[in-house]
Amino acid sequence: GLRLLDFPMIKVMNLDPDLLGKMGLKVADDGVLEVPVAVQVPAYLMGSGLGSVTAYRGDYDISTHDQAAYEAYNLGKLRFGDIVALMDCDTTYGRGYLAGAVTIGVVVHSNCVLSGHGPGVSTLLTCKEATIRPVLAERANIADYLGV
Repeated sequence: GLRLLDFPMIKVMNLDPDLLGKMGLKVADDGVLEVPVAVQVPAYLMGSGLGSVTAYRGDYDISTHDQAAYEAYNLGKLRFGDIVALMDCDTTYGRGYLAGAVTIGVVVHSNCVLSGHGPGVSTLLTCKEATIRPVLAERANIADYLGV
């Protein structure tokens, strides 16, 4: 039931209110919610989990088989607990591509050698429009936020 009252178009899921308060979210001058993230991932790299009927459980895998994309998007730096932005990915009611949508998630499992699989991301925030702006940050990780 957690909602962002100033941003009713952003859906919140799988997110503890205490963690939300520590994530360093800021409202930009243009009214967009800025969220610190470790990396931004383009939709074409999303694999397993695509088409799922819900984002309230399970995860959405970042495919890491394309070495050039892996390096270009700095995916080798990912750690458990990193906050990431999935660009043009809508996870409001399931998981899929939608131009302009943004999903913010947390890395919950590591890479995999199977095609279409890779680091798994569980959704925290999602919006069908560009109301969320990811901002790259060195320490966008739940362990940093929680002092673990």
